[in-house]
Amino acid sequence: MSASVANLSLRSFTRQPYHRAVAIVTLTSDFGTQDGYVGAMKGVLLSLAPDATVVDIAHDIPPHDVVAAAFALAQAAPHFPDGTIHVVVVDPGVGGARKPVVIDDGRHRFVGPDNGVLSLAARAPYAAVRAIEAPGFVAESPSSTFHGRDVFARCAGRLAAGARVTDAGPAWTLAGQLPLAGGARRDGDRVFARVIHVDRFGNLITDLPAAELPPSPEFIAGGARIRGLVRTYEDVGRGELLAYIGSGGTLEIAVREGRACDAVDLRRGDAIEVRRGRD
Repeated sequence: MSASVANLSLRSFTRQPYHRAVAIVTLTSDFGTQDGYVGAMKGVLLSLAPDATVVDIAHDIPPHDVVAAAFALAQAAPHFPDGTIHVVVVDPGVGGARKPVVIDDGRHRFVGPDNGVLSLAARAPYAAVRAIEAPGFVAESPSSTFHGRDVFARCAGRLAAGARVTDAGPAWTLAGQLPLAGGARRDGDRVFARVIHVDRFGNLITDLPAAELPPSPEFIAGGARIRGLVRTYEDVGRGELLAYIGSGGTLEIAVREGRACDAVDLRRGDAIEVRRGRD
C-alpha cells in the first residue's frame, strides 16, 4: 500500500499498550438501519459484554463496497482510544472461502472478514492475527449468511469481556487485498494521482500526499485545469473547482457548493494529472 494510505489512516499515532476498564466497540457495515441486522449484532455483543460502549461509525456504506468501508474505518479509527475494538461487516463473500479474522495491531483490535476491509486502518506490523474459529467466539450453529451476528459480534463481545485475541483461533496470514494497488504514478515531470474515494459531497479524494506535490502545481481533472492549491472553499467563487489538501493529508478536488465528481466526470480509480506549473 502506498505512503498516502499511511496518511489517510494516520499511522503516525504512537502505539501504546491498551488498558481500559470499559471496552469501546465500534461498528461499521453496509446493513443500513431499516432492518434489524445492526440491532441483532448489538444484542449479541451486549449479552456478552453488557458494560461495553458501542459506537456506530457508519451503516450506510454502499452495499458490498469493501473499499468505501475500509476508507470510512481508516478515517475514524485512529481517533478512538487505545484498546478500542473495531468491527466491520461489509462482506460480499460471507460464508465462502474468505476467513473471519481478528487483528491486534498493538493499539486497537479489528474484527471482520479477510477481504481487505481492515487493511487501511489496522497498522502493520501486527501483534497478532487470528482466524476466528474457537468455541465461544463463533455461534454453535452460525448462519452462513449472517457472520456479522454469529461470528464478528460474538468475537467482539468476547474481546470486550476480557478475552485475548490469541484465544480466538489459530494464527492466520492475511490474504484479502483492496483493488487499490499501485498508488500515485510518475511519468517524467508529471504525477498521476488516483481517486480512491468520492465522499457524499462529491469531493474527489486522492492518494497523493501533500509532500509529493511539485512546486506551483497545476492539476488536470477530467479535462479541467486547476492552477495551484487553496486553503478553504471560500478561496474560490461558488461553483468553481478547487484543489486543496484534505483532512487526510492528501490532494482533494472539489467544487464549492457543488459536486466535483459530476463537474469533471471522474470516479474512484480515475487519474488526476499533476504537473509543475509556471512560477
